[in-house]
Amino acid sequence: MTNGTPSDPIVIVGGGIIGLSIGWLLADAGRKVTILERDRAGRAASWQAAGMLAASAEIGFEELEVYKLSRESMLRWPAFADRLSSASGRDLDFRSEETLIVADDPDSAEALKRVYDFQMQHGLDMRWLTRPEALEIEPFLGPRITAAVVSPHDHQVDNRAVVEALVDVFRKAGGELKEHCEVAEIHAGAPAKVLTSEGDTIEAGCVILAAGAWSRQIGGIPSELRPKVRPVKGQMAELRVIPPFNLTHVIRGPHAYLAPKSDGRLLVGATSEEMGFDTDVTAGGIYQILEGAWETVPGIYDLPLVDVWAGLRPASQDHRPLLGEAGEGIIYATGHYRHGIMLAPITSEEIARLVLTGEHGPWIAPFAPSNAVSTH
Repeated sequence: MTNGTPSDPIVIVGGGIIGLSIGWLLADAGRKVTILERDRAGRAASWQAAGMLAASAEIGFEELEVYKLSRESMLRWPAFADRLSSASGRDLDFRSEETLIVADDPDSAEALKRVYDFQMQHGLDMRWLTRPEALEIEPFLGPRITAAVVSPHDHQVDNRAVVEALVDVFRKAGGELKEHCEVAEIHAGAPAKVLTSEGDTIEAGCVILAAGAWSRQIGGIPSELRPKVRPVKGQMAELRVIPPFNLTHVIRGPHAYLAPKSDGRLLVGATSEEMGFDTDVTAGGIYQILEGAWETVPGIYDLPLVDVWAGLRPASQDHRPLLGEAGEGIIYATGHYRHGIMLAPITSEEIARLVLTGEHGPWIAPFAPSNAVSTH
């Protein structure tokens, strides 16, 4: 397969953190890149996330391949953040303190122990804590907390600062960003073609599909190659920290997580709802996450509620991203589910490598679209 010549334009469909990161690296390498974004760049799932870089804390029993990819991406995050911060002049609030995973009753403690044992069997660097040890790290943990696990290599970043920085550096590198430009169809070939909802046709040596939850809605792709990506709704809340209350680590409880930011925001999330493209914020959804957060850290009770929102995670059928070639002139970089922020460095670097050299590197080979295409 060919991804065009160095002089051929590249079109990226989707201007979230994945599309922007890929676009920046390609434009910075001297390629002519256009990003087509259906709304505002970086304002869908990338904006509505919490910015947690939780390669170890979020691993499931069936997700070892995703963990390996995530762990490698975590190793790349410091250099990625340094380069982006330097190029944009923005503070990304990349924080390297460890993540705390807690249990608040016998059942959740047993579940946490099973996950901990599984993680240790696979060489993950985790540490089991008693309640007193957990309180030494975070004194505002509630009285119900019985045990905890520390994940020393799980960090966090200000995802909103990251996407704003990416917009800046993409444009500085010569990239063209077209917002409020919805793509109706993509057609493989040499050249590949993109049809917008306004009726315009754009030819490109390579089209990269990074449209997140909307990836499957785009026409023109043969049915056997259509990405099995669906939206999974997540509701979140923002609180404002008022001293003496303070949290210094991301805390993941049985029913909610809390992510403190350096500017005084405390992000609480998140529901996981199969509701199609519905983004309504509901009383029940916000109650669910705030109750879960309060059970873990009761001190949030008196904190001001600043904002609530709902976003759509792009989930593939098996919750694995789709990364690589999917027809002549077409590359997928979608389906990152909960891990889009965390996987941005490795996705962008490996997809850029594929475009620039034609080399499908070993990190993304297990996630080739041919392994998970639609049969409908």
